[in-house]
Amino acid sequence: MATTQRISDEPAYVLHHYDWSESSLILEMFTRHQGRVALVAKGSKRPSSNFRPVLLPLQPLHVSYSIAAGGDAEIHTLKGAEWGGGHVMPTGDALLSGYYLNELLLRLLARDDPHQKLFDCYDAAVQVLACEHGEALQPALRAFELLLLREIGLLPLLDTQTMTLGTLEADARYVLVPEGGLRQSNAQDRASLSGAQWTALQNSLGKDAPFTDVLRACASVMAGLKPQLRTLLHYHCGVSTLKTRQMMLDIQSL
Repeated sequence: MATTQRISDEPAYVLHHYDWSESSLILEMFTRHQGRVALVAKGSKRPSSNFRPVLLPLQPLHVSYSIAAGGDAEIHTLKGAEWGGGHVMPTGDALLSGYYLNELLLRLLARDDPHQKLFDCYDAAVQVLACEHGEALQPALRAFELLLLREIGLLPLLDTQTMTLGTLEADARYVLVPEGGLRQSNAQDRASLSGAQWTALQNSLGKDAPFTDVLRACASVMAGLKPQLRTLLHYHCGVSTLKTRQMMLDIQSL
């Protein structure tokens, strides 16, 4: 006879929440060993709930939840949640940047599909955002974008021309485009990187500490890399502008 399965002490982050009833919430969470999961937090909207001060975005948590017998239900039941410590919630631009990372995960990750390495990179990115080192903010976002695309199989090799499988010339310019991968740039391309720069990014993806190494590699190529990754992500997300980016633009226009 099937019994209820319990997941205990699971590292997790809240990606998003929405109302389930007058007193409860549905949480979209990113967990280290189970991937993206949906949990119902019963009674979490009540003033007396122990969940209220804990279930916040961009905060490291340890959660426990139960999976119904059979394991085929999409929404599981949250049983416990504790703050994991380590950093406070980011503020200002860093907070909006964290929401941007959450939106990418919600759009690009399927539920119940574990990505332990990606979870660790997300955790490292959030720590950078929380430290309020402004100069590291944009490189951290680009590093996470690259690692996310690689993890879910949407990033081509960055040291090879995708269509021809030819090696990159160090001084030639190349552009990363949806469906076409990495190709030699032309006069119509608004942004590109040299073969040497793309190769350095590819090498950083294979290092032992991928997030730190990719962040450092991104820092020197920000102007050319950002628009190319934005185009690629919008294509795979199926949108012209992500909601969090539009929010940033609206705030900047005030």
